[in-house]
Amino acid sequence: MMNEQGGRYEEKESAVIDSGHFPDEANHLKMINNKLDAAVHEAQSNVERMDKEYMDAKRYMADYRGELDPHEMFQNELALKQIDHTGAFAAGVWERLVKLKESPYFARIDFQAEDKKAAEMHYIGRFTFNYENELLIFDWRSPIAGMFYDCEVGPAGYDAPIGRIEGNLTRKRQFKIKNGVLEYTLESAVNIQDDVLQRELSHTSDEKMKSIISTIQKEQNQIIRNEKSGTLIIQGAAGSGKTSIALHRIAFLLYRFKDRLTAKNVTIISPNKVFGDYISTVLPELGEEPIYGLSFEDIAAVQLEEIVSFESDKDPLETDDAKWAERVRFKSTLDFVKQMDDFLQQLPDIIFLPEDYTFGHFNVSADFIQDRFHAYAAYPFKKRLQLIAEDIHDRFDSDNFLGDDIPRPGNILKSLKKMLKIKNSLALYKEFYKHLGRPDMLVFPARQTLEWADVYPFLYLQAAFQGLQESRLIKHVVIDEMQDYTPIQYAVINRLFPCPKTILGDFGQFINPNHQNTLEDMKRQYSGSSLVKLTKSYRSTYEIITYAKKILQTDQLDPIERHGPPPMLIPCQDTREEINEIKKILKAFPKSRYTTLGIILKTNQSAATLYNQLSKDYEIHLITPESTSFTVGISLTSIQMSKGLEFDQVIIIDADNNNYKTRHEKGLLYIAATRAMHQLTILYTGLPSPHLPNP
Repeated sequence: MMNEQGGRYEEKESAVIDSGHFPDEANHLKMINNKLDAAVHEAQSNVERMDKEYMDAKRYMADYRGELDPHEMFQNELALKQIDHTGAFAAGVWERLVKLKESPYFARIDFQAEDKKAAEMHYIGRFTFNYENELLIFDWRSPIAGMFYDCEVGPAGYDAPIGRIEGNLTRKRQFKIKNGVLEYTLESAVNIQDDVLQRELSHTSDEKMKSIISTIQKEQNQIIRNEKSGTLIIQGAAGSGKTSIALHRIAFLLYRFKDRLTAKNVTIISPNKVFGDYISTVLPELGEEPIYGLSFEDIAAVQLEEIVSFESDKDPLETDDAKWAERVRFKSTLDFVKQMDDFLQQLPDIIFLPEDYTFGHFNVSADFIQDRFHAYAAYPFKKRLQLIAEDIHDRFDSDNFLGDDIPRPGNILKSLKKMLKIKNSLALYKEFYKHLGRPDMLVFPARQTLEWADVYPFLYLQAAFQGLQESRLIKHVVIDEMQDYTPIQYAVINRLFPCPKTILGDFGQFINPNHQNTLEDMKRQYSGSSLVKLTKSYRSTYEIITYAKKILQTDQLDPIERHGPPPMLIPCQDTREEINEIKKILKAFPKSRYTTLGIILKTNQSAATLYNQLSKDYEIHLITPESTSFTVGISLTSIQMSKGLEFDQVIIIDADNNNYKTRHEKGLLYIAATRAMHQLTILYTGLPSPHLPNP
């Protein structure tokens, strides 16, 4: 079987069949469509009825506001809230049914349990569909649907609420239904998902990441349905689907624990707003509310408000400051966290010098205060002083047999604060570097302003000294691009969000050459976590991934058998010729079958310069750190901003031996190359990068 580029797919024991060859499936879809139409009509009627009830209740309250007694007014307000809640639920049901009509289901499995005489049919879709007390479609996250992803035809089983159900899978079919019309049916005695996967991967890219429920692979399904690991670390090669898997895992957890976990309890920490926009539709497409996205800078802004200012992170590829780079490297290791922990362990004896506290004939000794200070070791220093002040007040109160005046806790606290040698977190942070004998590692770019590399170390000490605004609402955190963050940043996140986490990324895709953390550091920091590794790449063609493997010189990358044109390495005499080559590709792009083209340069500055040259003649979207969205068409961006995104066609510019010569720059080339789904072109002037193999 040949693909569109003439590559050969691996033959499967399967058949692609149009709906005419399977009248039973065509009839079944017709029946489902009819029932969905009826359910949508009923849901629409419910929404309209609730809207009318709400408006009638509002009108009644407005018309008779002066005549209603407070009790009746209160009852009417309660009724209004109930109608509003019921109406929102009805609207949600209607929305799901409308989405379901587009593609009611994508798979069918026939399963015969050991205690049954015959196999039963189960259709699997995005959502559950019940009609007149009959379960017609199973949610893809349901236990029984797991067999579609995990089992071949033959012995199979699943974990139901009542226990393990064993039996035989007698049939697996997969469908493509679009706008309620059956486009094809695929049936096989072996794993049919590979065939469907080939079809889906051959499509062009889109401006938003899509759900993958019809093509989830067995190893991906096991990660998605992992509900036992408190924290899960996913090390995934470029194009392995790790972000999509993480989002589908959240959708599964929201389904599995719907009584104690909602979308409001989940947040995702992503590298930038463009990436956040790109992935924003996955959960809504799966019927869940969107989850709130944050960046490390957002978190810092909230925690440091009215305490200290900070500058945004500098681009290490555009900053020629050796001293600054040394400071960043120094603060990016796991050993740095240990140094901070050692300092904090010694700190009580360094900065707190208790004295006897006396008020009239009442007295507590310095030893008592010291003992209480250590007893409250689980609390920040300033909170400890509050608790000690309350203890002293309670002690005086219990000893006050004569009813004398005793000091209030607030007055006691003022005296205790005077016993602190260091009064605020910033002074404490300065003291830390003096303690290390490395005062040169702390530089303030402006008054009361921290360098970005100092923000999270400062927050770590702030947590111990004064405390942070910890979140009680968030019950699960997703952290994407894990390799871009430092151990001290994770240490602070663990304080702010003491909850299970899904942490994902690829330590082969480092952007910052000054960061020293490793996957081994991650494993040590999350000692009780589960680690999974994904090496199969689905995004790019076999030719592109094989080429990317040679760039990175790694065996931890397995291409899928989807073929396309080999990457093109084009030498240019000078910059002018390079621009002309770009223009040739841009001119041909509208006539191609592709919808997205990414022009990728090494830095944000060089991307902006090229944009100024090309945007006069072509409609191009420049993606910068300030951008907020990703669109189809032609995009021009840096390697930093391209991470996590994908394009049908990619052009890498200035891939010469000056721009890409170091070991770190080899990784940058790898990141850029693996953004391409179908076609990759690399341009250079002079000598090519030594990391570029011949295609």
